Amino acid sequence: MTGARVLSLDTLVRLQRDLCAAGPQPAGTPRRLPVPDGMTTPMGCDAVAVPARFGPLVLPRLPRVGCVYADEAHWWWLVPSDSDYAMEWPAPARYTTGAVLPDTPGVPGLIHRPDGTLPYTPPIPLYLALCRLTDTEPTWSRPIPAQP
Repeated sequence: MTGARVLSLDTLVRLQRDLCAAGPQPAGTPRRLPVPDGMTTPMGCDAVAVPARFGPLVLPRLPRVGCVYADEAHWWWLVPSDSDYAMEWPAPARYTTGAVLPDTPGVPGLIHRPDGTLPYTPPIPLYLALCRLTDTEPTWSRPIPAQP
């Protein structure tokens, strides 16, 4: 088998995701945000969505920015999987596991791609920026009621 090309599992998964994201799908089928070519997601991939009016306000508050996608209605940040663990993301932000885009007619455009191979925005700075913009106290700062 000379000349045969070996594909890694990451490549096969990315190709499947790209086909699902790009190909025709029945109405109502959720789509995933695609990870750009050359990037890997060793920690899995989730997304945080905010209304588009918040996007330009969040971006300059972050020390480092991963992949950001946008359309007329929302901006999405890719974060590592389970970035919602022990955190209640403030409304109107929406946390989506698997970077699934519910109820979107198409895949939004990539407006920021970081240097390197990881597409992630660090979730804690993103969470804190959203808490500040929405005037929400971070989960860990809230008083814990006494248990009888």
